[in-house]
Amino acid sequence: MELSNYSDKKFGRYGAVLAGYDFAALLSALDETPCPKDSVVYKAEHADLQNLPVCEKLQSNLFAGMPIQLGYCNGHSLKLNCLEYHRGSELIVAGTPLILLLADLRDVEAGSLDTSKVEAFHIPRGGAALLYETTLHYAPSTAYESDCFRAVIGLLKGTNVGKPNTSPLNDEDRRLWATNKWLLAHPDTNEAKNGAYVGLSGENIVLK
Repeated sequence: MELSNYSDKKFGRYGAVLAGYDFAALLSALDETPCPKDSVVYKAEHADLQNLPVCEKLQSNLFAGMPIQLGYCNGHSLKLNCLEYHRGSELIVAGTPLILLLADLRDVEAGSLDTSKVEAFHIPRGGAALLYETTLHYAPSTAYESDCFRAVIGLLKGTNVGKPNTSPLNDEDRRLWATNKWLLAHPDTNEAKNGAYVGLSGENIVLK
């Protein structure tokens, strides 16, 4: 798999590189969050990030006044496993060098995506990207095998918190895994074993 930089032109299919924001305080607060080296931890909203002045600026400018949550996703991961998407874009600020495995929702055919369509992008510490609503993604991956990654995650408020009580009306409804979170799982994953929609075919990508 080719590894590209998020500043490369082809990243534009998936998101935008952010400029103009001062993330120094955000990165300092992220450095204090837990970072396991054998698993991944996600917190949808973290007060030490949420209460920083930059959060107000992100909410008013980047998300055009919509209420948002700032949390983190930290840990160690080298496998693709799943891809997800949301209604609304997702902010990622890299607290360490990390890799994003991305695909386009519009490449899903008959409810399934071939993992050969997944692309890998490197983001350095301090780099920030806004992933579009049509971008399939999951937890970041470690840039170096022995390291753990840290990332600030910004989303519309309420995303990934609980799960709506719905009766599926169509195929997409079967993918709903949490609030504002639709999930495509590889069959060889715990998520699939726990009832997640199996929507990835081909190799379950493992980074080397």
